[in-house]
Amino acid sequence: MMVLQDVCPYGCSITHPPPLYFGVLVNDSAVEKELRPTPVIRWIKEGGELPINRTFFENFKKTLKIIEVSEADSGKYKCVARNPLGSTHHTITVTVKVAPEDPSRKVDGDTIIFSDVQERSSAVYQCNASNEYGYLLANAFVNVLAEPPRILTPANKLYQIIANNPALLDCAFFGSPVPEIEWFIIHKDSLAIMNVTDKDDGTYTCVANTTLDSVSASAVLTVVDRPDPPFDLELTDQLERSIQLSWIPGYDNNSPITNFVIEYEDGMREPGVWHYQTEVHGTQTTVQLKLSPYVNYSFRVIAVNEIGRSQPSEASEQYLTKAAKPDENPSGVQGIGSEPDNLVIIWEPLKGFQSNGPGLQYKVSWRQKDVGDEWTSVIVANVSKYIVSGTPTFVPYEIKVQALNDLGYAPEPAEVIGHSGEDLPMVAPGNVQVHIVNSTLAKVHWDPVPLKTVRGHLQGYRIYYWKVQSLSKRRRRHVEKKILTFSGNKTHGMLPGLEPYSSYKLNVRVVNGKGEGPASPDKLFKTPEGVNSTHELGPLIEIRIPANETSLILSNLNYSTRYKFYFYAQTSVGSGSQITEEAVTIMDEVRPVYPRIRNVTASAAETYANISWEYEGPDHVNFYVEYGVAGSKEDWKKEIVNGSRSFFVLKGLTPGTSYKVRVGAEGLSGFVSSEDVFETGPAMASRQVDIATQGWFIGLMCAVALLILILLIVCFIRRNKGGKYPVKEKEDAHADPEIQPMKEDDGTFGEYSDAEDHKPLKKGSRTPSDRTVKKEDSDDSLVDYGEGVNGQFNEDGSFIGQYSGKKEKEPAEGNESSEAPSPVNAMNSFV
Repeated sequence: MMVLQDVCPYGCSITHPPPLYFGVLVNDSAVEKELRPTPVIRWIKEGGELPINRTFFENFKKTLKIIEVSEADSGKYKCVARNPLGSTHHTITVTVKVAPEDPSRKVDGDTIIFSDVQERSSAVYQCNASNEYGYLLANAFVNVLAEPPRILTPANKLYQIIANNPALLDCAFFGSPVPEIEWFIIHKDSLAIMNVTDKDDGTYTCVANTTLDSVSASAVLTVVDRPDPPFDLELTDQLERSIQLSWIPGYDNNSPITNFVIEYEDGMREPGVWHYQTEVHGTQTTVQLKLSPYVNYSFRVIAVNEIGRSQPSEASEQYLTKAAKPDENPSGVQGIGSEPDNLVIIWEPLKGFQSNGPGLQYKVSWRQKDVGDEWTSVIVANVSKYIVSGTPTFVPYEIKVQALNDLGYAPEPAEVIGHSGEDLPMVAPGNVQVHIVNSTLAKVHWDPVPLKTVRGHLQGYRIYYWKVQSLSKRRRRHVEKKILTFSGNKTHGMLPGLEPYSSYKLNVRVVNGKGEGPASPDKLFKTPEGVNSTHELGPLIEIRIPANETSLILSNLNYSTRYKFYFYAQTSVGSGSQITEEAVTIMDEVRPVYPRIRNVTASAAETYANISWEYEGPDHVNFYVEYGVAGSKEDWKKEIVNGSRSFFVLKGLTPGTSYKVRVGAEGLSGFVSSEDVFETGPAMASRQVDIATQGWFIGLMCAVALLILILLIVCFIRRNKGGKYPVKEKEDAHADPEIQPMKEDDGTFGEYSDAEDHKPLKKGSRTPSDRTVKKEDSDDSLVDYGEGVNGQFNEDGSFIGQYSGKKEKEPAEGNESSEAPSPVNAMNSFV
């Protein structure tokens, strides 16, 4: 804003563009005496009329105000004062000054905006602020530069441009007015820099021209690119665990090679997949490589410069290293129990190269600690977990897992200590005592339980307490149990926030990783009467919270103390209605813990995965595991974890599938861990140890089969030879009665005394008393005992063919048969 001001002796002031004021001072006592009685004042403009609709009178016409002043308002203004005694006047000359029109300047409120500044715009600009009490001036100095052009880019600057990329040649300059820029290329017809190639190499000149002068500068353009790939790879000094690789570098394309990267491929396990092996300096063309056993190696080399990596070289010839025993054992060996009667042994399996040979397996060994037991071992393959069943509840075990392959065992592994599964504690804490500290605080004491009855990792003790009734009211209120957990092997704890003059009950329980043990008998206690709450209030402390914050943590408070909070919003106008809330700080023995689930890991097999995690936060939390197929939009599947364990086994998974998993805690406002991804192993044959494939079982079955075969052969031989047969009975049946054996009670003795002969005779085998013999009984011949006339005799006179092909004509009486057992019966008896 431009302000022009003039001051007249009678106090009139003239401003533009603000209104124009004319004023006449009448405070002088001499004037007042001359103008009595009060005069009538009239304003006149000489040579014209007062502006219509822009003229106003103030201060009883002693002030003339003209608004929207222009150059036409310049002139002489006369103030005439008249009364019955006479008249007087005063003339005021007004000159309105207006700044000349300049299109390069624009006034916007209190700001002047210059556009298209020229050298003639250089000037001192003055700002005038005034009112009836005075004015202020401020100067602004504007100096428009007029400088010849200057090139700021260093001369002969070297540019290195990657092939097939745009080239930006910078020509920094300065001048006033702004110079015009022209580019020239020496020994080139035109400047074409898009999709640069090596043909665009050359010197470029930048010329800056103005009306005052001109100046030039040159730059050298060099096209650079990634190096060409190395070639002619050669393998020498081939040993079991090392080999030397050499190569010839490719062209560096105007950018020196900084290093070479060596990669390898395992043609046996992962053909077509290249892995990083090592890297060497760009001046080196040979390297000694360390190798692993039982790997079919191929190598390739990649050159690197400041522009980027070259294409890989052609692959070298293949080199197969010999198999060897494993050099290391599995890591991460742990022993934990998922059930009270088992021990779950888990480990991190060896990676592909760590096997060192075919037939990778694991020897899992365990024994109970400090009891002198021998090691129990089992060999498994393609798994990372083994479950030992039938263990005692929560006992320490020494555990080790050793790798082996077809060539032998790895070095002896280190032993780790694990525990079999936990079970709920067996006994409750005893001797529970309550000491009343004040009307809102009580201290509880108890005797610790024996550690052997905890049957798990002791996590602490948990107090359940609840209000039975208020002694000032007879009615029983709703029972709401509260829980406080004291970590470790504590024997006492504080109960804060109790209500005065009330009856409470509590019990104490021990807690392990499986859960809570039995509760102690309920203990009844009463709190005394308290002082009126208004008298217990301490000094009021005010804290102002920024409007963008919705929470506040107060520190350094007194433990086990009740606080009352008043909360209200406040604006510049005033405060809103307030709300109040009361809370009690807990004892200093239990610190607030912010929940966190971290280090979620998954150890996967073919159809199951062992999920483990670490938890920091409040006790008595129930966990759950959510999982789903990685990359799928399906809903998460949820599995509840029993107890407060920090691991869980997901079963029923699909082999060869990637899964996502996360762990959450119930009751913590949906708090969950970050996600982890794992992949199940490929579908394979049963990994359980099959007893039918064990050598000792096969040997046992062969021995049993051989024994059965021998027994069958013996039975057939005995049958063909006759074995035992009843010749004596037939002789007794057909002999003379006079030579029959006598019984012992007759004082005689029998010719045969074998116990086997004490069998009842066949019915009708004896000769009748009249010594007559029936034809059918007397026609005894060799045919009856053998096979016709061809019957033969043994040395003792018995017949060989007794059983060769003829049945007994009459069945024998009694319960026993005289026939030799058949092979089928012998077989049944053996089985």
